[in-house]
Amino acid sequence: MGEFFHAVRVFGEQLADVGWLALAIALSFHFLKIVVRTFAWRNILQAAYPDIPVPWRPVCGAYIAGVGVNSIVPGRGGDLVKLYLVHRRIPETTYTTLASSLLTETVLDMVLASLIFLWALTQGVLPSLHVLPNIPSFDWGWLFARTRTGAAVFAVVTTGLIVLVWWASRHVENFKQRIGRGLVILRDPRRYLREVASWQVLSWVFRIASLYFFLKAFHVTATVHNALLAQVVESISTLLPFSPGGAGTKQGLLVYVLDGEAPTSTLLAFSVGQYVAVTLFNVAIGAIAIYAMLRTLRLREILGRAKAAQSKGGAG
Repeated sequence: MGEFFHAVRVFGEQLADVGWLALAIALSFHFLKIVVRTFAWRNILQAAYPDIPVPWRPVCGAYIAGVGVNSIVPGRGGDLVKLYLVHRRIPETTYTTLASSLLTETVLDMVLASLIFLWALTQGVLPSLHVLPNIPSFDWGWLFARTRTGAAVFAVVTTGLIVLVWWASRHVENFKQRIGRGLVILRDPRRYLREVASWQVLSWVFRIASLYFFLKAFHVTATVHNALLAQVVESISTLLPFSPGGAGTKQGLLVYVLDGEAPTSTLLAFSVGQYVAVTLFNVAIGAIAIYAMLRTLRLREILGRAKAAQSKGGAG
């Protein structure tokens, strides 16, 4: 995390040079990106529960609340909050189905992120495996530097996932059916493209537009090419989300990938400035959503409620 804190100091020194109009536009596109994704998730849930109405408003509130929590809590804790809030407002839903619906919601994301990543590889701008451990603050460099350790970690995680699925299939009643419900819209390609993919593609347009204006706000060469590269870094840095928002990893990678597009100090200011702006914005809108739905902002209490409700309900 050393590179991150150094970037914070650089950002503070260059705060007066920020383009505030471009920053406001960037955050507006970021907000639109979040909102349009709520329509996609709502449509996934409606397909999973065709016999009950799934209103958009609680789904939107839950999604925004989850985004806010994920910005400050590592390990995707905000996803627990999303599921808890939707189940609380729509008790006919089950946690198993809600969880699988989040998987459905990421299908197109994985495809598009992979395509952009492959494009970045063709550009020759990404660091090779032997370079990764040497990038300042690359959080997962030790995995690459110690092959045996990395293989052991991968084996443990894979084994854990297999055991989890095996346990659930034996102990959770109608496990497969409830998982399948969250994926049901994928069986109707036309409906999926119309009600889910269309919204998600739009969210990606807003995502790239947001990064374009963030680059502009911090005086890094603003092009679609550089916005796409920034998105690749965003995807890599959050691949293993044990630090909120991939803090640390993102700073080292951005300086490497955008080398030559601006002075290093400017790239550091951009990386931490974008991170701080998005985090504060996400926390603010997440807090508004949480308070509107729960009338409390005690994060530990909220996460405790979510975990307790899901443990008590099991598959329900």
